[in-house]
Amino acid sequence: MLSKELERRADEGSPVRVGVIGTGVFGSMVLSQLQEVRGLHLIGVSDRDPDRAHAALRRTGWPEPRTQALSLAEARAKGTTAVIDDPLELAGSEQLDVLIEATGSPAAAVEHALAAIDAGRHVVNVTVEADALVGPALAARAHDAGVVYALAYGDQPALICELVDWARLSGFAVVCAGKGTKYLPSYHASTPETVWDHWGIDRHHALTHGLNPTMFNSFLDGTKSAIEMAAVADATGLVPQADGLRFPPAGEHELASVCIPRSAGGALTQRGTVEAVSSLHRDGRDVERDLRWGVYVVFEAPSDYVAQRFGEYGVTTDPSGRFAALWRPYHLIGLELAPSVARAALLGQATGTPTSFVADVVAVAKRDLSAGEKLDGEGGHCVWGRLRPAELAVGAGELPIGLAHDVVLGRNVVAGETLKREDVDLDPSSTVVTLRSELEASLAS
Repeated sequence: MLSKELERRADEGSPVRVGVIGTGVFGSMVLSQLQEVRGLHLIGVSDRDPDRAHAALRRTGWPEPRTQALSLAEARAKGTTAVIDDPLELAGSEQLDVLIEATGSPAAAVEHALAAIDAGRHVVNVTVEADALVGPALAARAHDAGVVYALAYGDQPALICELVDWARLSGFAVVCAGKGTKYLPSYHASTPETVWDHWGIDRHHALTHGLNPTMFNSFLDGTKSAIEMAAVADATGLVPQADGLRFPPAGEHELASVCIPRSAGGALTQRGTVEAVSSLHRDGRDVERDLRWGVYVVFEAPSDYVAQRFGEYGVTTDPSGRFAALWRPYHLIGLELAPSVARAALLGQATGTPTSFVADVVAVAKRDLSAGEKLDGEGGHCVWGRLRPAELAVGAGELPIGLAHDVVLGRNVVAGETLKREDVDLDPSSTVVTLRSELEASLAS
């Protein structure tokens, strides 16, 4: 067991040394649990705002002496934690075994991941936006360096990958895999100003508790679901439907009937794909036994014999008895990230990693946009992200949502139209733009 191996490492005085960059919601959850797992030493924490890093350590129960100004070498020697002003210093430190990247910024995440990989450190990437944009390129760089690049366990993509792996190892063909979410078509037009009404959260409460309207809006307008399903697709080889996520309403008991091909009575255009199911019917009614916080996999019996066993053991199936579903009703986000760290450091394995470039997330106009407007990216006022097969998106020159931030639009675009790369001027010297261009070139070849 990995927990026993970590305890042995702790007893021998050689714990796995962990660094965390980004101390927002996810990063703070990670901090809260790292102190509970013997054999993991939080050697360094970094944030673009050092005061926020100190505050996160205090808020999550770390003793105040651990937040004193220390170098990473001193933190290692004393068994304490250093707050590092420069995240690249932490990412590339020889004192580190595993870096946890949790900034939420794809551009920053790419820089940090590359610094860690080049220094021979394992990377657990919480910033799934970077995975959706250039994940396969980062994974390839890590493979060449002999280190692990992993999706973050506890976040939905890694948990979905685990279910897909279980199904395939059991000899079942995966028909569909995905997550639950709250969705209505009108949410695609949501902005940071309207998001709290849709969530039913009081605006004053959101403001006083520091809730991020852009992040919450990304979850609501469909972008975050598309990004997460792109990460799953690239890690598992499941190919998105041509028109992206359809968000069919489905409860846990309906997954095996809904998330199957139309030819079999379901809602999908194809087998071997990803889908997010909605916790709301299109008229706004709640779905019974919804999977809003959970993940699932739908798989098919390879024979009549296996289908009969499904029935005998109470497996939830469609009416034919051949399609079955397994799900997990919730995920604990950063509270359960440690398996990613342990698998990387002790086994050299990833809790999900991109293996191919099969999915992309492209920018779609939320409203009529005018030439000269500056796009504000994921969760903002201008665009939302649609999942697309990478081959189709790149072939059509569509603009990735991860590159639709802080760039000026060069033409008028009508609401619902997909933006093109030629519609904006991208900085060719940017690391993330360069890596993305290399990834697209590899797909073309």
